[in-house]
Amino acid sequence: MEDTTTLQFVWFVLISVLWIGYLVLEGFDFGIGMLMKLIGGSREEKRAILHTIGPVWDGNEVWLLVAGGATFAAFPEWYATLFSGFYIALLAILVALIVRNVGFEMWGKRDTDAWRTGWEWCIAIGSLLPALLWGVAWANIIGGVPIEPVTTHGVESIEYTGTFFDLLSVYTLLGGVASLAIFFAHGALFLEIRTEGDIREKARAVAAKATPVAALLAAVFMAWTLIRQDSLEILSLIAAVVAVGSFGFAAINAKSQPMRAFTGTAVGIALYFIAQFIDLFPNAMVSSIDSAFDMSLNMASSTNYTLTVMTVVAGLLVPVVLLYQGWTYWVFRHRLSAEGFGDVKSPMDLLDQKKEAGSGPESDQRA
Repeated sequence: MEDTTTLQFVWFVLISVLWIGYLVLEGFDFGIGMLMKLIGGSREEKRAILHTIGPVWDGNEVWLLVAGGATFAAFPEWYATLFSGFYIALLAILVALIVRNVGFEMWGKRDTDAWRTGWEWCIAIGSLLPALLWGVAWANIIGGVPIEPVTTHGVESIEYTGTFFDLLSVYTLLGGVASLAIFFAHGALFLEIRTEGDIREKARAVAAKATPVAALLAAVFMAWTLIRQDSLEILSLIAAVVAVGSFGFAAINAKSQPMRAFTGTAVGIALYFIAQFIDLFPNAMVSSIDSAFDMSLNMASSTNYTLTVMTVVAGLLVPVVLLYQGWTYWVFRHRLSAEGFGDVKSPMDLLDQKKEAGSGPESDQRA
């Protein structure tokens, strides 16, 4: 097996960063989607909850698109094997995201209980499934799946030779349940720091109960992951320990210091998946059949020229994207409450309200 080159290592790290950015940011979106129906009582409360992520959820999903595109360009063999082997699971995630995103847009289009309730269930289920399945997927990637060399028309390549049910085991399902609990707690804390009044109190109560559960499940999954390693990787151990410690810090501060707690879950999610990427390196895919069939980054990589061009483009454009997204969060940083949406029954009412109130910062924030 050839050693990983510098550019291959750089792009493995960059793809890891893109995935981690997506999971940290989209993680609280998933949590909010699951909490909308649970915490929101009145129509005004549900609209306020929805608007906490209204300006940012689609921007957060860009991280997923870029991560997928970067994987396709930098490591095409990894992309091909991953997306063919995980086809059903990834299709389920895609459908869930589409349904959820349509729910965000359609929920307020008609003022009837049946209409709103139906879309609320779409948002809840469309948030729950990806939160669960992303955890299952990454547990499979680091734990190993049935891949082996297959010759087609005289060309040999490493392909997935299992079935959908080969992706389901106690270990991978634990990874899914852990990610679900982590994102749920992450969303509750985000809701607590972005709202006020009754919504904030209900979010605080949920966060106080959810964060200890998330910390416990993360600790169990991380411990199992470390035990499964052929030889203990020190960096992976350090990342796992700090991740669990961050979730524990969030659990301690969830009730009294929500901003600290949210920072704890954000750092915890980042390190939780960093530990998994460290465990995966220097492979792109791990074979559960025989370690000789593992797909190394070198085997999965594009040419050096392709990686060089990608590095130049990323160096020019990524800072711009980060600045723009940071600016978006700054603009929509103010707290929301149900009282701010009392006169809004439809999007047209919201437009009329903005015209009457003017176009100041407060009215823009409520929109």
